[in-house]
Amino acid sequence: MIQFKSDQGEISVSSAVFSNITGMAATNCFGVKGMAYRSMTDGLVHLLRREAMSKGVSITYHDDNSISIELHIIVENGVNIPAVCRSIMSEVRYVVTKNTGVPVQAVDVCVDSMTL
Repeated sequence: MIQFKSDQGEISVSSAVFSNITGMAATNCFGVKGMAYRSMTDGLVHLLRREAMSKGVSITYHDDNSISIELHIIVENGVNIPAVCRSIMSEVRYVVTKNTGVPVQAVDVCVDSMTL
C-alpha cells in the first residue's frame, strides 16, 4: 500500500487498485487473450475472468514510493510476442502513472500460454 500525505490529510492506494488498473490496461492491448493464473494444485495455466484479473498481477513496492509490476498473460496465436509485450509494458506504465500518480520502475510481462 502506498500512502500520500499532505497538510489536508492522507490518501492510501492499495495493491488491488494497481492490480485492477494493470489488468484492464494489459487486456486492452492487441493480441492479449487475457490474464493468466497458474494453479498450485494441478500446475496448469488458467485464463482468468474479468472479475479475477488481479490474480495474474504482482505488485512490488519500493522505498521511493514507486512500484514494479509483474503480470502473467495469455496471448492469441500468431501474434508477434515481443511486440505485444512491448506494447503492454508501455501501456501499463502510462495508465498506472496517469491514474494513480505513482511512478512505475519496471513492468515485467510473463507469457504463460498461447491460445490456438
